[in-house]
Parts: sequence; C-alpha cells; structure tokens
Amino acid sequence: MPRERTPSIVGLIPARAGSKRVKNKNIRPLGGHPVMAYTIAAAVESGIFGEVIVSTDSEPFADIARHYGASVPFLRPEAYAGDRSPDIEWIEYTLGRLRDEGRGYDCFAILRPTSPFRKADTIRRAWDTFRAEDGVDSLRAVEKCKQHPGKMWVVRGKRMVPLLPIGPKEQPWHSSQYPTLPEVYIQNASLEIAWSRVIFQNRTIAGDSYVPFISEGDEGYDVNDVADWIYAEYLLSTGEASLPPVPQSPYLVDA
Repeated sequence: MPRERTPSIVGLIPARAGSKRVKNKNIRPLGGHPVMAYTIAAAVESGIFGEVIVSTDSEPFADIARHYGASVPFLRPEAYAGDRSPDIEWIEYTLGRLRDEGRGYDCFAILRPTSPFRKADTIRRAWDTFRAEDGVDSLRAVEKCKQHPGKMWVVRGKRMVPLLPIGPKEQPWHSSQYPTLPEVYIQNASLEIAWSRVIFQNRTIAGDSYVPFISEGDEGYDVNDVADWIYAEYLLSTGEASLPPVPQSPYLVDA
C-alpha cells in the first residue's frame, strides 16, 4: 500500500513596518538580534516548511529577513499593510502569487515575530497535532486564560450585567472561585496552521473546524507593548525563558 503523501506547508511570517505601540517592533532588538530573527530561526530549524517567507512592505525589513535565512519573494502591497488590514488580505495575496508562480502549498502556518520564545520543537509539535486530526480546517495556539470571562461584565449606563449569564443561578460564575469555573482558553499570537483551501474556497484563515494547540511555558508569550518588552528582557535575564538559537551574526538595526 503506497505511503500517504505528507502535505506541503509554507511558513508565513508577517512583519509589516509602521507599528504604533512600539516603533518598528518586528525588528526591535532582543537578546542581541532583531526580534524577527528568532521566529525565522525556529521556522527554519523545524524542518517542516518548503519555504519560510516573510511578508513585509519594507525593503529594509526584507533585507533583515534575508540575512536570517528567510525568503522575501515580493513586498506586500501598501493596501494590505495598514494597521487595520485583516490577515486574510495579505495571506490571500501571498498564497495566490505563490500558486500563480507554480509554488502552491497544501497548508500554511502563520508565525508572528512578536512571539520570540516559540521554538522549533513547538512548531513541529503543532504540525504533528494538526496532521493527526481528520476533518479539521485549522489549528490555533491557545493557553488557559488568566482572567475568566465568567467574571466579566458589560456596563450599560448605571447598571451592568454578566458577560456570560449562563452559570447556575444558585452559584453564579461571577461569585465563584476560579478553580470551580469551567476551563476556558484564550488564543495567543504564536502559531496558526490551516489548509490553503480555506483561503481559496471560503476566504477565511481558519475555516469552521479548529484543533487546539495548548502552548506551554513561554511559547505563547507575545511582545506587543513596552511593558511586554521589559518583562521579556527580565525573563531572559533570570533564565526563566530562552530564545531559539540564531546561527547568523547579529544584524545591527537602529530600531
């Protein structure tokens, strides 16, 4: 009986310029390299991708990406690089151009550069999890939420109502201890995998059927504002977190 073909997959790293909360956050230095370098290094080391592509609207960002071993076959159009541009636009554009050039892929992964502690093993585990499940459209990294939605409220004028008024009346969730509440998970930005067909057939990046990938430890930590960066540097200084090894010499940037 012939062995089933392993689906092909492309790694997509979104790194547009013009971030507002932290200037040039995708190339801001962390641990001696631009933060983008760690995602590229982990993606390449994972060995699962046919290509590791950085999607950017910036030629200087593209130079940095190439230095660390990623491909930047074309720049992202300005129309898809705004701070409110949805992911579907740049992913559809990228996968469409690759397909038109004869480089189509069965699957794609989104690996955001603001998750620098994600390792090659993280990516391999997620890929194995995704391939092991039949009938799913996508996989998304999640972690147990720290602030439970059962204790959240919607304020309406001078009154408020529970966001989730579905707990038992005799013991509402908003008046219960955290350990007694149902486990709830929140997505983090570290990793997504999906079949390319969800883009071309349904114009969605996730589809309708999702498999969870529960990230561990520092894998899902995201650096999006100044406080995040300060804490990331603290985690590195104390040894509580570690970055993927980067084989290239540092690309010095003024970020």
